[in-house]
Amino acid sequence: MKCRICSNQIDIFMSFGKMPIANAFLKEADFQDEYFFDLATAFCEKCLTVQLETQPDPKLMFHENYAFFSKTSKHMQLHFEKFAEWVNTNYLKNKDSFVVELGSNDGILLENFSKKGIEHLGVEPSANVAKVAKENGVNTEVAFFDSEVASNIVEKYRNADAILAANVMCHIPDLNEIGKASKILLKEDGVLIFEDPYLGDMVNKVSYDQIYDEHVFIFSALSVQNIFAASGFELIDLLPQETHGGSMRYVLCQRGVRKISESVINIIANEKKIGLNSKTTFDEFKINCELSKERIQAMLKELKKEGKKVVGYGATSKSTTILNYCKIGPDLIEFISDTTPIKQNKFTPGMHIPVKTYEEFIRYKPEIAVLFAWNHKKEIEIKEKEFIESGGKFISHLF
Repeated sequence: MKCRICSNQIDIFMSFGKMPIANAFLKEADFQDEYFFDLATAFCEKCLTVQLETQPDPKLMFHENYAFFSKTSKHMQLHFEKFAEWVNTNYLKNKDSFVVELGSNDGILLENFSKKGIEHLGVEPSANVAKVAKENGVNTEVAFFDSEVASNIVEKYRNADAILAANVMCHIPDLNEIGKASKILLKEDGVLIFEDPYLGDMVNKVSYDQIYDEHVFIFSALSVQNIFAASGFELIDLLPQETHGGSMRYVLCQRGVRKISESVINIIANEKKIGLNSKTTFDEFKINCELSKERIQAMLKELKKEGKKVVGYGATSKSTTILNYCKIGPDLIEFISDTTPIKQNKFTPGMHIPVKTYEEFIRYKPEIAVLFAWNHKKEIEIKEKEFIESGGKFISHLF
């Protein structure tokens, strides 16, 4: 295959097998028409990107029935409040600034600018979550961001002081186009700021569930530096984040406009030290994924043999990779509890485990809960203090 960024010939280092759309929770009547694709990852030794070999059509993933709403997590609400304040303090001159967010979802980040009276615009391809954002006073347009959309925004509004994205940039297959579009939209000293799951954390934790249809890339600082250089951008700051089990915030601007932070130099040096620029690292990652798979399969089979009541907690996008790669179905996990109404009373993609309400989790009193939302472990353990104190135990493919 050819690299999406530099067209270099690259090879697959791992296949996860046939995989459905991660957020396509479905009814039983839809089982026979379910869409599957080959989920495989490759590493480019030239531009140092980790990417999917094949990504489904974006319209299959982002649409009017998109099943992810950011505001379901109080932890993420607090995170985005702090994110907005950080942007406001460090990169916006005054209330006359203009902020654009790509993939703005239900407006969880932009509402913080809206409340301060700062001009803003969300560009969100999924109509259902965009509708929620609009209802909450967040100015939003339904579109996939590209050069044409960027030019239209400049014409309709003006050039932006900042373009933001959170857990979105890794979803976009044509990042060369995003670089061009960002250059059109931003002021000369404007900043492009985004945060996404971090490759270094994924490799270290063996959190392979970060790899699914929406995540066409898993970024390192090295890869981001290479990806956006073609559009004249350079990395000026890097800030590690705890969200999504380990993320990185990247700050870029046009080359030579702003000072480069020491963190950029230090983190890139560390990435080379731990081998994020080497294919050998990803060959080792594959072995570790296979060991993790064997471990969770053995654990669940043993719990089944013991007659334990085992359910899942959090019908996440990431859980689709775990369940299908490890071939975990309703024979091992009775149901998955989730608070998102659009997922409830449906079945998980591929393995068809029933998704039930949170109230069913309380009523059923399971002994074991497989924590698919492991990146919210601290928040969930506080919420489920009674479950833990009564002898309930959380497990996952990571612990």
